[in-house]
Amino acid sequence: MRSLAELTEVDDPAWPVLEELFGGGGAEVEVCPADPARGPVGLEQLQVTTRSFLGAMVAHSGGLLVDGGWLRVYGGPGGLPSLAEVNAFPAAVEPDWRPADGLVVAHDVLGGVFALNGMEPERPGAPGEIVYFAPDSLEWEALGAGYAAWLEWLLSGALDQFYESLRWPGWREETAGLAAHQGVAVYPFLWTEQAREDLAGTTRKPVPMAELLGIAGDFCAQLGVADPGFLGRVGAGR
Repeated sequence: MRSLAELTEVDDPAWPVLEELFGGGGAEVEVCPADPARGPVGLEQLQVTTRSFLGAMVAHSGGLLVDGGWLRVYGGPGGLPSLAEVNAFPAAVEPDWRPADGLVVAHDVLGGVFALNGMEPERPGAPGEIVYFAPDSLEWEALGAGYAAWLEWLLSGALDQFYESLRWPGWREETAGLAAHQGVAVYPFLWTEQAREDLAGTTRKPVPMAELLGIAGDFCAQLGVADPGFLGRVGAGR
């Protein structure tokens, strides 16, 4: 395994490129500062260098809040749960450990999950491709991009179109005050015909993200939809 120094002391680091994208990509982005006391937790387990966008995010940020916090992109320890926490990395580096279902890299406030496919994915999409667990269908969708291209895409302002059918009038005000461990429960549920026909008329309330993800898994079983697998771990105490 490569040491932390080998992973971080690189030519052509990706962080300056990302900083330019944060400032001029078109999306509303808040970069959560990394916690210097804890360092780039998870980087050695991932074994990616800071030449990559993924490695740079873990080493230099505490995550991203996009569109006022509608989307949380995970990085190192800091303002959000870290990528290592969300994916339940082992406490000490284990060379043979890999996340069984791929790497959860972001959550949206509705319980949607962006994940990076592993080498032998059971979900749609190719190895190394970003996939999305959609809360309005309870199914995974392949997005046709790797991590770097996906991050550039969402920073470009593309989320307005992506979430066009899932945002209601006043969504910014309703989601702005959410804590990092919270999401929004919608009733009738997003996968029902009632919600699709009148999203603005639904009832919505803040709930722990862990509860939202658990409900999605439970309903997949009840409705005969394929088991979504691991959707990430976001504890109520964060």
